Amino acid sequence: MATPHIKATYSLDVPTLKILERVAKRWGVSKSEALRRAIHASAALPSKPDPRIDALNELQSAAALTASDADTWASSVREERRATRDPGTRAK
Repeated sequence: MATPHIKATYSLDVPTLKILERVAKRWGVSKSEALRRAIHASAALPSKPDPRIDALNELQSAAALTASDADTWASSVREERRATRDPGTRAK
């Protein structure tokens, strides 16, 4: 049984197209097959962790707050903001 293919159109800049053509020629396959292989190889790579998320996780761990403590803190901050808000302004 043949593998179904979907025709799609993508725009590539000239340098990228030249690389694709060289890779396809080196591998002895069509440009479509070279592109499929490159996409599959890229998908198999481990994703690079975001250092900002790692920093946030580290900071939250260092605080050692329970969920209950965090909720209490958030409520306290909201109350403080409401209390110090200019009476002439309204929250949106």
